[in-house]
Amino acid sequence: MNAVSAPSGRTSRIAVAAIRVLGVLPLISRIVAAIGGGYVLAALLSVAVLALPVSRPQAVIGGMLGSFAIYAGAVVWAFAVRSATRAWVGLIVAALPLLPFAWSVWTAAVPSASP
Repeated sequence: MNAVSAPSGRTSRIAVAAIRVLGVLPLISRIVAAIGGGYVLAALLSVAVLALPVSRPQAVIGGMLGSFAIYAGAVVWAFAVRSATRAWVGLIVAALPLLPFAWSVWTAAVPSASP
């Protein structure tokens, strides 16, 4: 009797499938960063621009135009950096300065819930 049994065909196929999935995860993470993270960053910019001291129509148009450029840049960034982790960190770092301005616009736009 052999003390160490060889893996069965089914076990080895599962192991190969798991290795393939693990190899694809960084690519999936980059795709999610490019699509989802880029969208969030573009949306933050388009809202944060409303906090600028310019007329509201001008801010809306500027935010909309800027969001297209930011979204394209985020997609390029997600696939240009060395790893998927760096892609996410870069998107988060870019979003952090926009968040307080967007938050001030959101809180100013929500009517107060006074009785």
